Amino acid sequence: MTTAESASESSQAGAFDLGALLAERGAERYELHTRYLNHQLPRMLHTIGFDKVYERAEGAYFYDADGNDYLDMLAGFGVMGLGRHHPVVRKALHDVLDAQLADLTRFDCQPLPGLLAEKLLAHSPHLDRVFFGNSGTEAVEGALKFARFVTGRPRILYCAHAFHGLTTGALSVNGESGFRDGFAPLLPDTAVPLGDLDALERELRKGDVAALIVEPIQGKGVLEAPPGYLRAAQDLLHRHKALLIADEVQTGLGRTGDFYGYQHEDGVEPDLVCVAKALSGGYVPVGATLGKDWIFKKVYSSMDRVLVHSASFGSNAQAMAAGLAVLSVMENEQIVAGVRATGEQLRSRLAALTDKYEMLADVRGRGLMIGIEFGRPKSLKLRSRWAMLQAARKGLFAQMVVVPLLQKHRILTQVSGDHMEVIKLIPPLIIGEREVDRFVDAFTAVMDDAHDGGLVWDFGKTLVKQAVANR
Repeated sequence: MTTAESASESSQAGAFDLGALLAERGAERYELHTRYLNHQLPRMLHTIGFDKVYERAEGAYFYDADGNDYLDMLAGFGVMGLGRHHPVVRKALHDVLDAQLADLTRFDCQPLPGLLAEKLLAHSPHLDRVFFGNSGTEAVEGALKFARFVTGRPRILYCAHAFHGLTTGALSVNGESGFRDGFAPLLPDTAVPLGDLDALERELRKGDVAALIVEPIQGKGVLEAPPGYLRAAQDLLHRHKALLIADEVQTGLGRTGDFYGYQHEDGVEPDLVCVAKALSGGYVPVGATLGKDWIFKKVYSSMDRVLVHSASFGSNAQAMAAGLAVLSVMENEQIVAGVRATGEQLRSRLAALTDKYEMLADVRGRGLMIGIEFGRPKSLKLRSRWAMLQAARKGLFAQMVVVPLLQKHRILTQVSGDHMEVIKLIPPLIIGEREVDRFVDAFTAVMDDAHDGGLVWDFGKTLVKQAVANR
């Protein structure tokens, strides 16, 4: 670079100062969202006391301006698989920017997409090809399109309570009415109960089914497919010349203690697999649809069809570099083995509390995808309080637990779904014994307070009033 070029670049960089902008306007964050974005988000955060101001993040923790740490047991809905700002992923992104690659020319073949596809497929030995998009819902859209095209059939089956994304095709296979209401007409797809092979076969006999799309563990409620279901469903589908689509957007890349969730069951080899979230390293949106060779060759059957399914930002260099760095870290740091060990420790310690707390009904899940379900207590005093919450809105008790975990113990979690008494834990895959201890101690303290009739119930009254006002 010449002296003149260097001076020009410095001048251009000085024209925009991100640090100065954040220093000047960062305190307006909630006001800006209220005015220009989804105005209900800051309203909701203010209502439940989640309106924190986080200044920075590292690993499994956020930090506020006073240096207080907050344990992240949500991982950005699973995006932050390696935690925040992993140094290997950061370096890869600095490197790819500094390389000044001729990216997205559209009329060449850059090496990074091929290298990332090769790495992904090494973990998916029965699959052959990859399409890169920008998100989980886009990965699902690609799988739905491919399945319909190669089978020549219009209908996709999905499971009740499923979540596969919010774009129109993915929304058509969404098992929660709250997301679907008001967005009709959707595609003519059909729900079947998770685990019900008879219901699946009844639909397949109609002869118009292209595929079944299924999450090995459903994100809403942390509900796992029964043992043997995926293999039996696969056999039924293939017998009726339909495909199995595994949605691994949340369960994939080590979350459940195997690279994919479906790998917990022998003999399951989906025809199409959707991944996203953790593949991004928490930096650059990326999604991928993996499939068998014959499917891709039928979709892209001639040069005339070379762009029949494409994405403007798909396979961009930054996303590919992030994905390659993520897979490298997973291999070098033995992330999957760590998830198995830490997940079992966390799940077993929480499960041991079910005998202690009458409102703790179940602890389930695999790896670091754990559901904590609450249920109706036996004692009269607690039953009356439980009934008060349920009459106002199902799911309020779980919210009563989530809020003090953040406000009193600085731990971020989430209720697993609307009208559900379930908390879902999907922390960064890098947590260890320290974080397990902190969460179990905090959860125990909150449950002690709830069963003793403490301050948790005062907040419950606030939630009841808010639920009634919103009717």
